[in-house]
Amino acid sequence: MPAMMHPMLNTAVKAARRAGTIINRASQNLDILTVTTKAANDYVSEVDRAAEDAIVRVLQEAYPAHAILAEESGASGKSEFQWIIDPLDGTTNFLHGFPQYAVSIALTQKGVLSQAVIYDPVHNDLFTASRGRGAYLNDKRLRISKRINLQKSLIGTGFPFREFSQIDAYLAMFRDLTQKTAGLRRAGSAALDLAYVAAGRLDGFWEFGLSPWDMAAGSLLITEAGGLVGDLEGNGGHLESGNIVAGNPKIFSQLVQALAPHLTPALKTKKT
Repeated sequence: MPAMMHPMLNTAVKAARRAGTIINRASQNLDILTVTTKAANDYVSEVDRAAEDAIVRVLQEAYPAHAILAEESGASGKSEFQWIIDPLDGTTNFLHGFPQYAVSIALTQKGVLSQAVIYDPVHNDLFTASRGRGAYLNDKRLRISKRINLQKSLIGTGFPFREFSQIDAYLAMFRDLTQKTAGLRRAGSAALDLAYVAAGRLDGFWEFGLSPWDMAAGSLLITEAGGLVGDLEGNGGHLESGNIVAGNPKIFSQLVQALAPHLTPALKTKKT
């Protein structure tokens, strides 16, 4: 942990741990959970809602004037500070007892990411970052991996699960990268995958069709650990487009290059 944690980060950590306690308790009794379907393959459980309520309560107690953008309850408030919250990223995993899910909380100030927490309640792993102060896993400083060759890299991804209009483009990327890497991994929580890139457990990551709360905290973790994050063409604006590529600088550019031949107009940066 950084010697002096930023007070806003401290509050976010407290909120994430509280949500983690709720999630861990519920994981003991999965068969009694109430689950509703938001859209095809997109589930929300009472645990998501309870965890989000707990997070929002902690944040609002400390910073009542701050705005909030949360997965289940949407956007509220107007402020130069906005908390971006995913109370349980990897709900489908959680509901199956597949132990790969996380709480993700980020803070933007005037649209710029400034604080990030990703908490893995299964392993009690706490990933944190403050802009300009580095990224940490528990009390250890994080650095992205040093691999320089895509062929030797382990790359994370996310299968399209909600929106299938780009599935052919995705499968073409998958086919290509299966042959150009040491392996592809799809664990089912984008937030945790991005934290793994920051920790050097994955050398890179790509996915499309994500929401800001899936990416916000992980993006800051990666840049503070020395990595790069962008859209599928390597430009900024991934939080807006929902399409993301991440990795150490060498692997980032090789990934962008490998994806380029498969980009459809819908996946390219919209020129304004």
